[in-house]
Amino acid sequence: MNTPTPGASSAHAAALTAEYAAIWAYGPIGVRLTGPAQEAARDAEATHRRRRDDLVLHLTDAGASLPADQAGYALPFPVTDEASALRLAVAVEERTAGFWQAAVAATSGAERERALAALVDCAVRATRWRRTAGITPLTTSFPGRTA
Repeated sequence: MNTPTPGASSAHAAALTAEYAAIWAYGPIGVRLTGPAQEAARDAEATHRRRRDDLVLHLTDAGASLPADQAGYALPFPVTDEASALRLAVAVEERTAGFWQAAVAATSGAERERALAALVDCAVRATRWRRTAGITPLTTSFPGRTA
């Protein structure tokens, strides 16, 4: 295994903090959804958990410090119904994509491929949440970038 550069380790650590927050956010999201949307929230949370676990192993193997998970995270707005849960799901995926976009820029080789796969997954998931919520446009020109 190649030893990641300090920039890559830092980008992965930042992505790990985003994954922690995404996992936490899917709790309030999931309880406000039903049917296929609730199942999609469970799948999203499981994906973020797998990505978190992979990052923990990767950073540990590289001898890098792991950022601490928080007991809770501040949500950008109250989640009180299905519409706000869907908006939060979009926001979570967009925010997490931003951290993975930074990791793409800071990495190379297999690490870049991993970061790009995560960025694409977040972008696709955000698009699916937008479609479920009836939000247009469904896609963004540059996933992971703020407007």
